[in-house]
Amino acid sequence: MNTRTLFAAVIAACLTVPAALAGPVNVNTADARTLARELQGVGASKAQVIVSHREKNGPYRSADDLAKVKGIGKKLVDRNRDSLRFEGAPERPKAGG
Repeated sequence: MNTRTLFAAVIAACLTVPAALAGPVNVNTADARTLARELQGVGASKAQVIVSHREKNGPYRSADDLAKVKGIGKKLVDRNRDSLRFEGAPERPKAGG
């Protein structure tokens, strides 16, 4: 294996480690710093948008709610779907009652 190939392999491994280490995060209780740390493709500014939207509009009920936030989108949500938790969201009223 030449040096260039080895270097490329090390870089690729380093880029996949954060995804493997990311843990589940409750988007209804996490602060911006936690969201930025735990979610792929979410930096400080996007994390703050998530928190601000939650504070203004109430808790997220699902990944679909999160995907509607300006600057977040479906692709970013899909990339993080396995790490997203929504505990603390109010339950939807049951039909007919």
